[in-house]
Amino acid sequence: MHDVAHNVLGAIGTTPMVELHEVIPAGSARVLAKLEFANPTGSMKDRMAKAAIEGAEATGRLAPGATVVEYTAGTTGISLALVCAVKGYRLEIVFSDAFSEEKRRTMEAFGAHITDVISDQKKITESLIKAMIRSAAEISTRPQHWSCDQLNNTDASNGYRPLGEEIWVQTAGRVDAFVHAVGTAHAIHGVTHALWAHRPDIRIVAVEPEESAVLSGRPSGSHQIEGIGIGFVPPLWEPHLVNEIQTVTTSDAKAMARRLAREEGLFAGTSSGANVVAAIRVARRLGPGATVVTLMCDSGLRYLSTDVYRRQ
Repeated sequence: MHDVAHNVLGAIGTTPMVELHEVIPAGSARVLAKLEFANPTGSMKDRMAKAAIEGAEATGRLAPGATVVEYTAGTTGISLALVCAVKGYRLEIVFSDAFSEEKRRTMEAFGAHITDVISDQKKITESLIKAMIRSAAEISTRPQHWSCDQLNNTDASNGYRPLGEEIWVQTAGRVDAFVHAVGTAHAIHGVTHALWAHRPDIRIVAVEPEESAVLSGRPSGSHQIEGIGIGFVPPLWEPHLVNEIQTVTTSDAKAMARRLAREEGLFAGTSSGANVVAAIRVARRLGPGATVVTLMCDSGLRYLSTDVYRRQ
């Protein structure tokens, strides 16, 4: 008999893993994708939101009846909205028209109140993200408002250590590289801590947009891979926890997202496409016999109003 979770928060994590076939070139390592869109809101960020809220509760920073405040491209906001709905907190979100309409509607469905920062022609840029951060900081000064501040939240990466443990168990310890795109950097660092505790020689590959490759030391620019590439180095970025950085263009990431849906039956967002583009490069290099793991970060359902899945 299966366990019954106390509430929906108990359904976060323990997501499936599948092997990719059709998009992987012959002679490559096998590439495994962890289906993080199987979390309750359809995103890996459920893990981080639960860890951030429970971390704040445990230290008394978040009191009953308080309001949680966050700036977000939408995915973290949706996950926080779920957690706040279950735990009875109000949620103030700072969002932008640069991100998909589905994300807005989903946050509102869970009861979040949204403040908008208007973008420059829907481009994701450093100035947009920093304007959103400033707006959230202002709202956080109100009485009984707690700033989650995802970029600086040290509890957040704890939510991803179990993800690393799941990868280790599901591969039976046969993992040679982990490839993942960087937004806040919490997920890649949390997984790395877990995997390196088992085997410190597992290769960790960070992914960022080619158009805004700041982790690679290049200038900040605009791109359209939602949820990653904030245009500046994340405050909690730890370069010593990464072995290499791969850059992927927006067009390549979108094209791979479409291929994943049509050829593998995996309906995911643009950042998942970027992950697979980079994972294939690593798999080609490592060759047969090796195993590369990457993540399907969130569901393609969040991007139906964007150009990613419009008929080509």
